[in-house]
Amino acid sequence: MRTLPLLALALLLVGCSAVHVRDEPVDDYFAARRSDVLTSGHLSASSRETLLTLGLDGRTCEKNPRSCLAMLADASAVDDEHRLSTMAELHLSLAQALPAESLEHYSQAARFSYAYLFFTERDPGQRAFEDRQTQVRDFYSFATERLTTLLFAGARRADIRIGDVRVQLPHGQAMPKELIPASRLAFDGIRNTYRRDGFGAAFVAVAAAPDPAGAPVTLQEPLFVAATVVLRFPGTTLEEVLNSSDAMLDVYDPYRYETAELGGRIVPLTANFTAPYALWLARSQFHREAGRALFSSAAALSQPRIYAMQPYDPQRRTIVMIHGLASSPEGWVNLVNEIMGDEALRRRYQVWQVFYPTNLPIPENVRNIRAALQAALQPGDHVTLIGHSMGGVISRLLVVDSADGLWQTFFERPVDPARRERLAVLEPYLTLAPLPQVDRAIFLASPHRGSPMAHAWIGRAASRLVRLPASALQTLTSLADAIGGELPLQANALRRRRLSSVAYLSDEDRYLRATSTLPIAPNVTYHSIIGRIDPQVALAQSSDGVVPYASAHLDGGASEQVVTSGHSVQKTAAAILAIRVILNQR
Repeated sequence: MRTLPLLALALLLVGCSAVHVRDEPVDDYFAARRSDVLTSGHLSASSRETLLTLGLDGRTCEKNPRSCLAMLADASAVDDEHRLSTMAELHLSLAQALPAESLEHYSQAARFSYAYLFFTERDPGQRAFEDRQTQVRDFYSFATERLTTLLFAGARRADIRIGDVRVQLPHGQAMPKELIPASRLAFDGIRNTYRRDGFGAAFVAVAAAPDPAGAPVTLQEPLFVAATVVLRFPGTTLEEVLNSSDAMLDVYDPYRYETAELGGRIVPLTANFTAPYALWLARSQFHREAGRALFSSAAALSQPRIYAMQPYDPQRRTIVMIHGLASSPEGWVNLVNEIMGDEALRRRYQVWQVFYPTNLPIPENVRNIRAALQAALQPGDHVTLIGHSMGGVISRLLVVDSADGLWQTFFERPVDPARRERLAVLEPYLTLAPLPQVDRAIFLASPHRGSPMAHAWIGRAASRLVRLPASALQTLTSLADAIGGELPLQANALRRRRLSSVAYLSDEDRYLRATSTLPIAPNVTYHSIIGRIDPQVALAQSSDGVVPYASAHLDGGASEQVVTSGHSVQKTAAAILAIRVILNQR
């Protein structure tokens, strides 16, 4: 019986320190390892472990972060990495719990994160595979984002100043009208969101639109500009960084700057390339304006507009996109996003989009778009034209050389110089010269020889619905008056027919048949991407449902790709991939 008291005594001496092992679900493992105050609202496992080293409880510190911060500030029992990263997370917790004091705590969260990343014993490269560094980088980026947003909204801190601003806003504006965190934006109708990982916070800077009463501008500068903000703290040692009273907000254009110097190191900058473009499309409501332009004579869109997707850069090649009938820049949404999301293409190209009234006759649109591009382009620019459907027809007419061919076709005989001078009003329509800056063109589902659908019942019905703007009617009347003395039959036809763009897309149209034989300039490399609905149909007899293969095919092209698709071939993954391959060619 004496053994029982001895056994009880032994148990008391040993205590309840037995260790038990249990299985942990994989999901719980990752949640425990990677969750933090930003993702779960609770301190990360790393911060809780650091606090336990000092005899502090994580839950207690979540409720009363200030006392724990005070103990961490003087703690010598933990190294700088653990101390600084935990202090950054506790300041984030305070910033979210105390909105009135958030500016101070976001600033401190960014400062301690910055110190951890660049001024502890190990450099970022040595911690490259550690979850903790990824967490702290997120602490820094989130704190920078919130701090920038609060400052832009009117909050003030004398110790935070604007440093280096390397973003070009349109019309000489110094400050954007809005500054929107890219992380807060999500979009429907766009396949992918393209980002670049790195330091800082990605924003969309929204500039004020120009005064509509001002002088007309051919090239519309981007009103939605990508911007990357970084917060840096002066000092070359850990002590200097923690004790400095100032901070600088630097702003970069991520298209031009992929890196920045922070903490004495060159680091990659974060970026979001989709958000500015998608926000521009969402707010512009181009589809509504395109519909009004096609069916309303009072529509505001009567002349082409050229929209730049990024601030103009003379070092980049220019892609000019021309949409088709009843379409708008929204028709290019996924193609443009894929180009801007491709790092190699992003470095080489800038994208312009032409938005034009698709109700106008093709010759009038060719004339107007040519004039707009001539005004916008610089002599040394290198341009790739990409046109879909009617936009492809227009694109080809921008790179052909008609010489005297159209004059002879129109008059059915050679025209002497004196008569051409008297009929100079026809010169922009009957003399086509290639734009010198264009050296490559990509035609997608383009009816170069017209479409039978345009003169079928559906095309005739569409023609009756299309309304020409008053300015176009005046132009036709002026043309008729100018040629009435020498060409009365043609003048009467202009007055009577009021031709719209649909009629010009017919495979029986005289103008389209005449221009389809004009040679493309020898310095222009061109490619065709053609849709066909049924791969079982012989290629020569195939169609995309609107444009026959025989009309879209061009001899002499550098490449031709046939995609199983309807007429909206520019939206297909196969066509987008083919265009990316072409653009990557030197």
